Amino acid sequence: MKKAFIIVIILLVIVFGGIFGFKAFVNKKISEAMAHLPKPVVTVSATAAKLELWHPRLQAVASLAAVQGVDITPQIAGNVTAIHFHSGQYVRAGTVLVQIDDSNQLAQLASDEAQLRLAQINLHRTRELIATNAASQSQLDSAVATYQSSVATLKDIHATLNKLAIRAPFSGYLGIRQVNVGQYLTPGTKIVDLQSWDPLHANFTLPQSELQDIHVDTPVQMETDALPGQIFGGEVTALGASVNGTTRQIDVQATIANPKSVLRPGLFGELTVVRDVEEKVLTVPVSALSYNTFGDYVYVIEKNTQDGKTVEVARQQVIKPGKERNGQVSIVSGLKAGDMVITAGQVKLVDGSLVKISDEKDA
Repeated sequence: MKKAFIIVIILLVIVFGGIFGFKAFVNKKISEAMAHLPKPVVTVSATAAKLELWHPRLQAVASLAAVQGVDITPQIAGNVTAIHFHSGQYVRAGTVLVQIDDSNQLAQLASDEAQLRLAQINLHRTRELIATNAASQSQLDSAVATYQSSVATLKDIHATLNKLAIRAPFSGYLGIRQVNVGQYLTPGTKIVDLQSWDPLHANFTLPQSELQDIHVDTPVQMETDALPGQIFGGEVTALGASVNGTTRQIDVQATIANPKSVLRPGLFGELTVVRDVEEKVLTVPVSALSYNTFGDYVYVIEKNTQDGKTVEVARQQVIKPGKERNGQVSIVSGLKAGDMVITAGQVKLVDGSLVKISDEKDA
């Protein structure tokens, strides 16, 4: 019985040994066959890293504000008798917007004009009398004072009438009307807001470390997601008088041209301060960069010799990228000018892949 058991064990070892041995033999042959197969060649696009002259730029988030903007309010209480504008309308400086009831003032105006005419007549008569010594100097002085008082009273009523006819203090665009005819207004009640749109102020802050690189007349460019793809130019027009003691930031104001009136006060966007110096930087297209947990890298094409033939091989090259601009990214380290970097087709590559350039671009 024991002998039969041993024979069975031996037979099983021989059978399974043969199976595993055959499988190992087949795998070896497959590996040898695969090793002798030619490596696949991946078609890619590539371009050379190149040196460019860039103006150093400072980035900030800016908010737009009207150079002139105000809420139109009355100075004198009264009922609205007429409204002479529409919401959103463009008006010129001096345009009457709202008329407040001035009937009492107009009646007073007629009385004051009559008083002025009488004072003028009395003054003229007194001067004629004093020429013939028929009137005293004190009578002339009194007539002059009465006349001057009447003139001042008339100016006062005209000033009141002007305040009751509420006008646009400057040219600009009106907002949404807030009052109605017949409504009683008190001083300070908002009637409508008035904003000038061209140019606009862009207010932003920069860290104190950038103070030496910015000054009045420094060019700026602004973009906003409200108008994607459009760039608005301007220049710095004012710097804050001091640095904020808490944030260590300095207030900066730029003036942005808005000739087509497409921007609005209150919009915010990304503002770029373009410094008036140039620096030479090494750049590649942003599409050349790949990312992983170990850092940023690009695939660089190198020429090698395999089996007596010159082939192009993709090698991973760790780089340190800098700032991006117009689809290009500056390279701080890891590349040199003229290195061919792959810009499309990286997803098919591993380190050492054979490649073929389908669309080579000169630097």
